Formats: sequence, structure tokens, C-alpha cells
Amino acid sequence: MNMIPQAIDLIVVHLITHNFLNEERFARSFARGKHRFKKWGRFRIESELKSRHISSYNITKALQEIPKEVYWTTFHELAEKHWESIKIQNLQQKRKKFCDFLLRKGYETSLIFEKLNDLEKGITSEW
Repeated sequence: MNMIPQAIDLIVVHLITHNFLNEERFARSFARGKHRFKKWGRFRIESELKSRHISSYNITKALQEIPKEVYWTTFHELAEKHWESIKIQNLQQKRKKFCDFLLRKGYETSLIFEKLNDLEKGITSEW
């Protein structure tokens, strides 16, 4: 905005002191929103926050914003919905598409393979 450096410093200080610029608040809100609306997993949220140069302390606080029950429920609903939506007959290709999708979403590998085994057996467990 072609402002003089002193004015920029004064404005930034004012915004920080009045809590308009707050890294922790941003990180918490980001984590809640991305999980709730885009169904992102912990790895994806953490990676995106790191790319925005958010401190590890604030990333940890942000990930605590997602309750474990909500995280599990979201993961299982998303996994089951995606498994049913894959119309490929070849089981190997279907498994790959399923795993790739959930890995891109940022979910843990152990969760993905556990769910994959349950779905292949035809078990839809209630979490």
C-alpha cells in the first residue's frame, strides 16, 4: 500500500496488541475448519500449517482442537463412502485408489490399512 515503514510498524503492533493478529487462534481455527469441512486428517493439517511457518507449539495446540471421537467418526464415514463410490472391479486397483485418496487427505497409514481390511471382509464396525 506504499506506506512508510514507521506506519506499517505502528499498525502491526496495534493489531498484535489488540489480538487481531494471533498465530495460535489462526492455527486452531484452521485445524477445526479443514477437518470439519474438507475432512482433512492430522498429517495434512500439520503439513499445511508448517508450510505457513506456524510454530510447532501452535500446531500441537491446533491438532488438539479436533476431538478423537469426531476424528474417528469422520474418518470412518469418509472411508466407507469412498469405498462404495469406487466402481472398479479389479480389487487391487480399488485398494490403491482407496489408500491414495485417504493418504492425500492426510490420514494415518495404520488407520487406512485397518479400515481397508475391515471393508474387504465386509465388516462395517461402529466406532
